[in-house]
Amino acid sequence: MIEFIAEYGLFLLKTATIIIGIIVILAMIINAGHRQHPVSRGEIKVTNLGETIKDHSQTIKNEVMSKHQYKQALKQEKEDDKKRDKEEKQQLKAQKKATKQSASDSSSEKSDQETPSEDKTRVYVIDFDGDIEASDVESMREEITAILSAANKGDEVMVRLKSPGGMVHSYGLAASQLQRIRQAGYKLTIAVDEVAASGGYMMACVGDNITAAPFAIIGSIGVVAELPNFNRLLKKANVDYEQHTAGDYKRTLTMFGENTSHGRDKFKEDLEDTHQLFKSFINQNRPQLDLDTVATGEHWYGTKAKELGLIDELGTSDDLIVKALDDKEVYAVKYTIKKPISERLSVSLTRGVEKLLTKLIHRSSRQDLFK
Repeated sequence: MIEFIAEYGLFLLKTATIIIGIIVILAMIINAGHRQHPVSRGEIKVTNLGETIKDHSQTIKNEVMSKHQYKQALKQEKEDDKKRDKEEKQQLKAQKKATKQSASDSSSEKSDQETPSEDKTRVYVIDFDGDIEASDVESMREEITAILSAANKGDEVMVRLKSPGGMVHSYGLAASQLQRIRQAGYKLTIAVDEVAASGGYMMACVGDNITAAPFAIIGSIGVVAELPNFNRLLKKANVDYEQHTAGDYKRTLTMFGENTSHGRDKFKEDLEDTHQLFKSFINQNRPQLDLDTVATGEHWYGTKAKELGLIDELGTSDDLIVKALDDKEVYAVKYTIKKPISERLSVSLTRGVEKLLTKLIHRSSRQDLFK
């Protein structure tokens, strides 16, 4: 019996190995095909958040209300929609009439161009979830380009920002992308639900209005750089390390060579210069801030950040969206890149391993708790 189980287990392992091998080979072939015949970089997905919220609301009403109550609610909603549409048409008619009366024959063509559109003002919502390299900037630049090509006068853009900061050059590019919106003449609102610190705040300060949740982390206007030095460890192991540079400051600090006080001083000077650039950028966008108070590298929660002038309002992105729906159309814009099968398989495997490890850790912690 034991021999049978052992042989059966060995058979299963062989079968699993063959299947995994076939999957890997197929993934490599498909990936090679994608390289020879590259597909389009990605696509823009647009979601009407007003319709989404309305659908969710209808689902809840359908579940919690009786049939009679639900019918009455639908009837009332239709009547409200008709009344709102009628008021909007009357306002539009009055505006057109006023425009015609005030326009002269010579400027009639110009006034027709400036006549308000029947479309509502739109708010375009984009998300930025930042890491140390600000990887989302590649998607965000495509989203902003698409929005600027389609937006009309009076439209707005809202960015749901979440970032603890990262590399200076990466977040400098991300902030520059947001500046494109303001330079085009559209209002930019930044909503911070969790964190906008360091490079994240560099992006946030570009907005015309910054709204943050009461416990969102805001600030950290500073620069940090650190690296280990293994020079003494290499000397103990009798390992020589050579580094040759041309230029006094080509390499100020090194991980394996012997650092000098001259190099450290230059490194600190570079950090101070970067900090000054950071403060100058914030001063250009939010001149009302007392930089001596806030540009110390500290961070604050939303409530205190409002007192210091780092943000304008307390609230969440959900509050802003629901409020905007009263008189505007709100659309979420997302640029998605089609990943090859091999990359999707690796991501799925990684996530599966992460979930398994999380479950094991959680299970072991529960066992320790109830011992």
